Parts: sequence; structure tokens; C-alpha cells
Amino acid sequence: MPPNPILRFRKIYFSVRNNEDTIIHAAKHKATTEKLKRRRSMRWSCVDSCCWAIGYLCTAWWFVFFLYHSVPVPAMLQAPESPGTRLSRDGVKAFHPVVLVPGVVTGGLQLWEGQPCAEGLFRKRLWGASFTEILTRPLCWLEHLSLDSETGLDPPGIRVRAVPGLVATDYFAPCYFAWAVLIENLAKIGYEGKNLHMASYDWRLSFHNTEVRDQSLSRLKSKIELMYVTNGYKKVVVVPHSMGAIYFLHFLKWVETPTSNGGGGGGPGWCAKHIKAVVNIGPAFLGIPKAVSNLLSAEGKDIAYARALAPGFLDSELLKLQTLEHLVRMSHSWDSIVSLLPKGGEAIWGGIDSPVEEGHTCIYSKRKSSQPSLNDLHKQNFSIKPESWVKEPTKYGRIIAFGKRASELPSSQLSNLNIKELSRGGSTSNDSTSCGEFWSEYNELSRESIVKVAENTAYTATTVLDLLRFIAPKMMRRAEAHISHGIADDLDDPKYGHYKYWSNPLETKLPDAPGMEMYCLYGVGIPTERSYIYKLSTSSGKCKSSIPFRRDGSMDGDDMCLKGGARFADGDGSVPVTSAGFMCAKGWRGKTRFNPSGMDTFVREYKHKPPGSLLESRGAESGAHVDIMGNVGLIEDVLRIAAGASGQEIGGDRVYSDLITMSERISIKL
Repeated sequence: MPPNPILRFRKIYFSVRNNEDTIIHAAKHKATTEKLKRRRSMRWSCVDSCCWAIGYLCTAWWFVFFLYHSVPVPAMLQAPESPGTRLSRDGVKAFHPVVLVPGVVTGGLQLWEGQPCAEGLFRKRLWGASFTEILTRPLCWLEHLSLDSETGLDPPGIRVRAVPGLVATDYFAPCYFAWAVLIENLAKIGYEGKNLHMASYDWRLSFHNTEVRDQSLSRLKSKIELMYVTNGYKKVVVVPHSMGAIYFLHFLKWVETPTSNGGGGGGPGWCAKHIKAVVNIGPAFLGIPKAVSNLLSAEGKDIAYARALAPGFLDSELLKLQTLEHLVRMSHSWDSIVSLLPKGGEAIWGGIDSPVEEGHTCIYSKRKSSQPSLNDLHKQNFSIKPESWVKEPTKYGRIIAFGKRASELPSSQLSNLNIKELSRGGSTSNDSTSCGEFWSEYNELSRESIVKVAENTAYTATTVLDLLRFIAPKMMRRAEAHISHGIADDLDDPKYGHYKYWSNPLETKLPDAPGMEMYCLYGVGIPTERSYIYKLSTSSGKCKSSIPFRRDGSMDGDDMCLKGGARFADGDGSVPVTSAGFMCAKGWRGKTRFNPSGMDTFVREYKHKPPGSLLESRGAESGAHVDIMGNVGLIEDVLRIAAGASGQEIGGDRVYSDLITMSERISIKL
């Protein structure tokens, strides 16, 4: 029987339909697959992103480079002409040989011999340069920068020495200049290796020990004599920075002292013959209060702020950092820190109720004050004062106060503690090392003594030395055999022939050199640590801090005078005005017992101005302690003095701070 036509048609229809569906499905699947492949091929990896980003940056750089060399740059966007270039064009040329003397931050240190942990670091920088070793092996770095706690010299098996030459101090860290800008400008008026020298020394040591171990003072004497002869018998201009100012003050006394008394044997008249001027930059002649904070708890203001923001982080039990404990141990081995403690006691820094800055504390001005002319300033040496002094009865004389009440209460309401009567028996916490091996002189204090030290008590520049002698007697005995902080009653007393007095301007005389000049150049207008509010540290969990005292970072005032447990006064951010300027303004001014020959002294202040653009780097008019080395006004002054100008020829005194008023409040025998 033949097949039914209708069934046959339906079979063919569905067969064709199925084939079409298969073809359409296959086509859709193929399209979807190709679409996914295209999407995957368009998906960027991290490598692709990095390559494109580098490409964009390179293209942009080349475009800017092309525009810079092809299109005239508006004058307002051009970097200002350097002082050296301008002065050279005006005919200012190198004349006097120049010797630079670095301070703490501006002097490099390198390794000559070390422990096994320092393998591969021979003659590598441990201080200055990149500081990469702090991150890769911090405890090893701390061990090698620490000195022997008994002798103040090298620990067994370790030798760290100052990096010689100008390269030692160009940059403190990558892109952070120290002396580089000043050296470059000196070169532009004709200075080079034969008439420019960097007097490097190991700034960790006491000044006497730099001669005992390295003969640094003898080398400096020989170098000055050589430069004097080889440059046509022209006197030398010496430019110390920061602690380098008191180091060179020590040298001035050492060089003329007979060798039989531990001196250099140059004899009377050596300084008058060889030195034209000493141009001190940011000098710490009378010490700095933050040296007290460093020795008590190793806390700068930035660390105190960090503790307030993240309490417990630096002493974390989990991380086992004990950062401050290790810093305290290291700083207690450096006699240089003790040399920076405030000198002159309450007579200079104020008593419990009467600071020299009384009535003049904060210097924050919301508007720029006009620049006075040099003629007006020269006519009236110290007549210029900031326009916006904020008057507030702040008791700056209390350098350390335990609690805000102790920093403000009348002296009659403070506890009368004779710290010399306290004993050091007992131990705070022998189990404090449970979070890591650490030991310091703090561990030998009894808890009872610690509480008495901090109980409603404040310490002045005089009594804070007693406090340090109590908490760190070994450190103070070692350091005070080389350093003194008092005021001489009679400078003719034979005892002041000892080297420990030579770096204190209040216990030694300037050389008999009436033709020599002494300069104090420093920045003003920056809040500078002047006194502190402390508290007893608290511990939680198993770990207990080996440092019983902490800056109270939670203590803030209504203005910037009190911030993070520190009270601020005028200065360059590190050195208060009193320390930097008093000796040139009053202590050495004219014929005094500290300046018997009456050599001329000059004060040159530089009002701080933050950088106005990226082209100014850290600021062409900065007054900050290190940044001032790039201040165009200071550089011009140094270059003119080196080229033969006198202090009067560069404009005499220039003062913006309240230095003269503060100096009048300081009543000492002159």
C-alpha cells in the first residue's frame, strides 16, 4: 500500500525543521563562543595595565620635555636664579677658604667593622643615605650605632666612623638635601676642593673623645693651617651647623690650650691668625629642651602624635616592637645628646614660675607681615617683633611637668621633692623582658621611686639634671666627665681649664681675637618644643614597658602653644630662639667676661616662609633647622662673608623675634 501523502509531507517537514533548528543552534553557539573569546581577549591583565600606565607616563614626560625646551616658560613658573649665580655675575668671587662643620643630622657614618649580622655592610652608610638597613635589619642597625655604655667609645668588635669629605653631608637621605645646596652655590663663585673642606667627625661621641679616638680636632687644626698657607695666607671662614657650633666652640679653646693640659698646642693668637669668622647656622649654644625628652622616653613630637592616634602600637605585644626602649638604650650611649641638654639652668631657661618667654608664646600669624628694610633694622638692632604674638601666662620654665596641673599650678602648691634623697633599690619589673630581651637603667628603679618622681611635680632646667642623674646615673656620670651645663662664677678659676667646660659658652671664654667675627644665623617663626607634659606609662597584658614615663600626647591647648603634650615657643623647629641667639645678642656682645677681646658678634634671623610651589622644593625661604641650608637669604650672607664682606657690610643685625626682650629678662653676670 503506498504511503499516505500527508504523513510523508509531515515527515519531510519535521526533518527539514529539525535540520534548520540544529543549524540555527549551532550558529548561535558558534556566535556566543566567538563573542566570549572576543571578551576574553579584551580583558586586561595587571601587566597590561602597568605597561599602558608606563606608556602614558613616558609619553606625558616626553611631551612636557618637548614643551619645556620649545615653548617659553612664563617668568612666574621659572625656578628662581640661585644666589651663587647672581652674586658671581655681580663680581663676588671666592676669597677666604671655607671649612664646613656638620651637626647631628648632617653628618654621615659608615661601618668599618661589625658583628655577623652586619655582613655585607663594610663601608656602607649606617647614618645618612638610604637608611635601608633600618627596615631590613633594625636591631642590628641599632646595635652598631650604639656606643659602649661604660666608656662612650666603640663596643667590642664594632667600628663605625664618620664619612670623610663633602660627599658625607650633601644629602641626609635621597632627595633630602643637607649641605648640597650651599656647597653648589659656593662652587658657583669659585670654591672647590682646595679652598672648601668638610670637617666630618663622629657626632655620637663627646667632643673630647673625638680627639682621643679619631684625632678629629688635630686633623681640623692641620687642615685649617694648610688651607691658610695654600690659599695665600688668607684667614679661614668656618661654617658650623647645629651641634657643630658647640663642637667648634670646644675646638676654639682646645686649639690654643697647651698640649700638657690636653689641648692642641696652637698657643695664644692661633685663632686670631687663622680664622676670619665663625658663621654658626642654627646653633644650639645653650642646648635644646627636646634633648631632655629624648633621654627620658625617646619621644619626639611626631612619635607622641602617633601614640595619641594609635595608642599601644609602638609597644604592641603582638608585634613585639619595643621601639622606644631600643631608642632609649641607643641614645643613652651617645654623649652628644647629653651635650645638648639645656645649659645655664634657671637663669637662662626660667624658674618654676618665671620663664624668659613669659607673655610671648605663640607666633602664628594668619597674614604675612611686611618685610622691614635692612636700613631700619640696622638703625634699631632689635626693635622688630612679630605682629601676632599671642600673650598667655605659660610657665615654660617647667621643662618637664607630670600632668597638666603640675604645669600650671603655683609653685607653692607643688610637692617639694628632694630627688637626691630617693633610693634606686628594687626593680620595676624584671619580667618586663617577656616581650623581648631589653634592659636599661630604668629597670633598676623601684616602683615607689617612680611614683614619687612623677607625683604632682615639675622640673626646671636645673632640677631636670638631678632627675636624669637619678634615672640614668651611669650615663650621666660618664657624660658629665666630659660635659658641663652650668654658669661660671669666675672664668679665671683654674678648674675651667678642664676640657669638659670648653663647649659651654657660659663656662669658657672666646679666644683673644678682636679681628674675628662671630655670627648666629637661624630661622624663626616655627613652633619649637620648649617644655613637656608627662605621665606615668600604663601597661596591659603580659608585657610591661621598660620606660616608666611617657609624653602625654592627649594634652592639647586651645591654640598651637600646647600640642601633643609639648608646649611650643619661637624657633626653627628644633632650637629655641634663646639658645640660638642669646650669646650673639648679649652674652658675647661687646667686651664681656665671655668675650674679653670684644670681637664683633652679629645676629641674623630668617623668617620662615613655607614653599610657594613645587619648584621651591623644601622652600627657598625656609627657616627650618635643616631646610634653612637652602634659604636663599642665608646662602647669600654666607657667600658674601666667604668673599670677604664684614658683618656690617652684609647689613649688621637682623632680628624678627622677641630675642632682645627675652635677653633682657636673663640676668647673669657679664
